[in-house]
Amino acid sequence: MPKPFEFTALLGGGWKNVTFGPFHEGIEICRLVEGDPEVALLRYEAGAKAPRHIHHGMESILVLEGSQSDDHGRYAAGSLVVNRKGSDHRVWSEDGCVVLIQWEKPVEFIE
Repeated sequence: MPKPFEFTALLGGGWKNVTFGPFHEGIEICRLVEGDPEVALLRYEAGAKAPRHIHHGMESILVLEGSQSDDHGRYAAGSLVVNRKGSDHRVWSEDGCVVLIQWEKPVEFIE
C-alpha cells in the first residue's frame, strides 16, 4: 500500500517553505498532488482575480491566510468553501490570501 502524502504544519504557516510557480496573473501555484483529484496551494497577490469559470467536478477550498471572495461572499482564514459540479463564479482577493484547493476536474474559463 502506498504511503500517504503528508504536509505538516499547514495551518501553522508550513506552506511558507514551498516553491510556488506562475498560474494566472497575480496568482501562484504549488502543486501538491497531481492527477485526479488535484491538490494545490494557491497564493493570491492583493487585488488578484480569476475570471468566471465553470466547475466540471467538485472543488473544495480551505482559506489558510487572508481572505478570498467570489460572487457568493467573502471567506476569511479558516473558511471551507465547496463548489459543486456545474457551478460557476469569479474569484478574487482584495488583500491577498493563501488557499489549499482540491478539484476533481479542471475548470473551464467562460469569461
